Amino acid sequence: MTNDRMWKLALIIAIPVLLWYTPAPEGLSIMAWRMFAIYLAAIVGLVLKPFPEPVVLLAAVGATALLFNDPKGALAGYATTTTWLVFAAFTLSAAFVNTGLGKRIAYILIDKLGHTTLGLGYVTAFLDLSVAPATPSNTARAGGIVFPIMNSMAVALESRPGETARRVGSYLMVNTYMVTKATSFMFLTAMAPNGLAADYMKKILGVNIDWMLWAKALALPGFVLLMIVPLVVYWMYPPELKTVDNKKIAADGLKELGPMSRKEKFLVSLFLLALLGWMMPSVLNEFFGIKSLFGIKIALDPTSVAVGIMAATFLTGVMTWDEMLKNKGGWSTLIWFGGIVSLSDMLTKMKFFTWLAAVMKVHMNFGDNATLALWVIVFASIAVRYLFASGTAYVAAMLPVFLTVGAASGANPMALALALAASNSYAGSVTHYGGAAAPIIFGAGYNDTKSWWTIGGVIAIISYLIMMLVGVAWWNILGLI
Repeated sequence: MTNDRMWKLALIIAIPVLLWYTPAPEGLSIMAWRMFAIYLAAIVGLVLKPFPEPVVLLAAVGATALLFNDPKGALAGYATTTTWLVFAAFTLSAAFVNTGLGKRIAYILIDKLGHTTLGLGYVTAFLDLSVAPATPSNTARAGGIVFPIMNSMAVALESRPGETARRVGSYLMVNTYMVTKATSFMFLTAMAPNGLAADYMKKILGVNIDWMLWAKALALPGFVLLMIVPLVVYWMYPPELKTVDNKKIAADGLKELGPMSRKEKFLVSLFLLALLGWMMPSVLNEFFGIKSLFGIKIALDPTSVAVGIMAATFLTGVMTWDEMLKNKGGWSTLIWFGGIVSLSDMLTKMKFFTWLAAVMKVHMNFGDNATLALWVIVFASIAVRYLFASGTAYVAAMLPVFLTVGAASGANPMALALALAASNSYAGSVTHYGGAAAPIIFGAGYNDTKSWWTIGGVIAIISYLIMMLVGVAWWNILGLI
């Protein structure tokens, strides 16, 4: 074990040990205080990363089960529908990569939209958007599907790290990351921490945001942002090359892929079925007033759809079980996601968040200006992302605090929930370590830190303004707030 890992581990262990024997704050039970000690240690572990996220959370879950003698409570997060929704969606994500369908979609878009370098920026946007609903890992989406294509394209256009980076590669790389920061908040299943955020919102605010409500509320402001991002990046970081021989690139790419395979055709069908299943109950209920068919209530749970589609990918041969076993992202997410939800559940049962809300209400005073509170809290959620290299760690550490402060200030619960749900994603644009996809793309060597941070900061501010103006107006139109 290295010295670096040892001091991190020592700090993580010291936190619960010290707090365990420290008197609980007034109004909080000693059991809740000790549970918080374990939770805090887990959060610090997620930030410092002496071990991978699943290991950190397994250790915290194990400690909770042993110290509180409550294995059922400690493992409750692995039985939640949200955990399995995210895990099942990872199967579709892996299938897009394994079958080559993601690449095929990319080359088709390049053929239609990629005549100019700016057009390639929008190809990136639409490619990311096309697979976002079924890809709860923006690392897999941006880093595993979009980045390799854009990187190959940069090389094909004679742009490499170094002297020729600004020819086209620098633009394509930074745009790839900024685009995924927009698509990641448009759907509940577009980024794994979204599900965790929804879980906190239900527990702390009493706001239940299902797949369709999330998409209905955030897809429009997200799409507005998506149409702006490639243009802003192009303006701030203009490539030297303006036009592209897109037809040749697309033709060569599609030729290499060959005819559409049986697996790809099945995957297209399954993807459309998943979208239909996630949307249909809400669409029929809200737009057509249909609540049942043939005497059967229409109430398809998104997780039921996701698990059914996951099973179908195996039964149709789109994915094999051996391929699924190699899907490290999916299995890792299952472990850490279920673990953090378990810890959160324990804190909720022990009334920790209720106590925190009462404390915050006393110390956080926005007067009667709930609108000001909303704007300040969301802005703070962006600023704090400079400290986090993981959206997961941010959600686990800070989102409960911001939700609690917002609730105590009188901010509209739904507006607060939706605005913070979005900021969790786009705020990650501020640094080249703000999400797991960032080091992959930045590591290609086309971009420098100064330009990345400058562009990311501007994108974050634009995203913030769009969400607080366009988003809030849209939610009012929908009658959500």
